[in-house]
Amino acid sequence: NHNMKLIAYTLEGPGKIPTTGIEATTMLEKLASNLIGVLTIVAVLFFVIQIIFAGYSFISSGGDEKVMETSRKKLTNGVLGLFIVVVALGLGSLIAKLLGLNNVFDINQMFINMGL
Repeated sequence: NHNMKLIAYTLEGPGKIPTTGIEATTMLEKLASNLIGVLTIVAVLFFVIQIIFAGYSFISSGGDEKVMETSRKKLTNGVLGLFIVVVALGLGSLIAKLLGLNNVFDINQMFINMGL
């Protein structure tokens, strides 16, 4: 004969708790949009910095073929990475338009949603 007490716990944390399914979906859409926007900005900045460093390394190689070849490969990879990010952004936006979604890559709206 065990006396068991039922204890109810509520999960609390930062943010807003959705009250309806539609509100939860809207919150998830905004979160996904913000995450994609931030990752896109980070990727573009990363590849631009890689291109700058590769260009500097290429210029300062002093004619050393091995350093020039390494710098050339880094420069090519940086430009290719930046190109892939831009194409992915364009394709994602095109697919969103074809599905009838709002522009999920609207960076200005992303900052407004984040309160910045």
